[in-house]
Amino acid sequence: MRSIVRPPSLVAGQRSWQTGAERELSRSEFYSAFVLMQYFGYPRRDPDTTGFNFWLTKLNQFDGNYQSAGMVKAFLASQEYRTRFGL
Repeated sequence: MRSIVRPPSLVAGQRSWQTGAERELSRSEFYSAFVLMQYFGYPRRDPDTTGFNFWLTKLNQFDGNYQSAGMVKAFLASQEYRTRFGL
């Protein structure tokens, strides 16, 4: 099973009028929010610009598949996370 982050589905009527640019904006904003929530959830801090951009780019490269992008694994293995929990 693939773990892909997808924006919430739209009903058929909404989908018909949504342009490609609007879909791209929706996906882009959803991915940005997803990366932000990873920072709030794991290291429990605001992201630094470099790290945020790195993970957003990585998530986009893997078309939203955060497992293939290695996001959660990297956050859990980070020294910052391990130190905070005494691991």
